[in-house]
Amino acid sequence: MTPHVRATRSDDVAQLLAMNNLAVPAVNELDEPALRAILAEARFAFAVVDDAEPDADSRVLGFALTLVSGADYDSENCRWFEGRSKDFLYVDRIVVAEGARDAGVGRLLYAAVFDAARSEGVAEVFCEVNLAPPNPGSLRFHHRLGFVEVGQQATKGGAVVVSLLAAPVHANRNS
Repeated sequence: MTPHVRATRSDDVAQLLAMNNLAVPAVNELDEPALRAILAEARFAFAVVDDAEPDADSRVLGFALTLVSGADYDSENCRWFEGRSKDFLYVDRIVVAEGARDAGVGRLLYAAVFDAARSEGVAEVFCEVNLAPPNPGSLRFHHRLGFVEVGQQATKGGAVVVSLLAAPVHANRNS
């Protein structure tokens, strides 16, 4: 596999939506209008594709959607981070296709996220990972990238508990 990162495109939406909804409960389920709304508000939206496959530039292996402080986005977690800082890039979701896990796709996405954060001149990258329902693999992955827990909160009326994570941009050069 020879994957690379590019910006998401409008013709990716069907793949992004299917990939997102297969990743539930690690991320929340979306319909197409909700995904398009996040994409419209996202500061950066990255996709990883594989050059080695036929039609490679159109097969998405993973994606990440990011927002900045002040985004018009109704998210309990994003609002929590805005209460902590105005100097951040927020990873609303990062999803890697089932068959592409453990192949470096997540690292490629986070390298792009941290590069984007540096280009924006922000101090931190924020994200959250589910504690309930548990997502221990994602927690381990994020800790390896230098994320630390800065809080926890229950969302969706208490149905989900998340670990709120932060990583300094200046210290993260080799995502």
